Amino acid sequence: MSDRKYRQHGYQDSPRDGGARRAPTTRPPAEPRDPRIPRDPKAPNMPGFREVFRCSRCGHVDVPEVGLASQCAKCGAELHTCAHCASFDPGARFECREPVPARVTPKDRQNTCALFSPRIQVERETGSTPAAGSSSARKAFDDLFKI
Repeated sequence: MSDRKYRQHGYQDSPRDGGARRAPTTRPPAEPRDPRIPRDPKAPNMPGFREVFRCSRCGHVDVPEVGLASQCAKCGAELHTCAHCASFDPGARFECREPVPARVTPKDRQNTCALFSPRIQVERETGSTPAAGSSSARKAFDDLFKI
């Protein structure tokens, strides 16, 4: 009887030298580095983020300090309303995540809720600033086709 676990031909037929390793090879000399050739990947130009308070009616960016009589600077909508509150949730009980005793209606009119906090959203800054000394985009386009 064989002392091997598997009796198939080819499995451990030839003895192996367990500790033999290849001799370490020498590295080729490093090539001279030219600083004009980019070697590393460039870091991506990631846009920044900002916190904004937007009017739910027109989308105008307004100041996050909302008082009882605050109105949107663009459309004149009242800002101390349930529609502008951070706790406003149409799927929750009384459409509010806070424990309110009764439903406040209508949701787009001014109210005196003590649990009001303005809905602050985090948005990506996607706008670019024009280069110094450059003209408007329309003028630059028109300049392309001047004769």
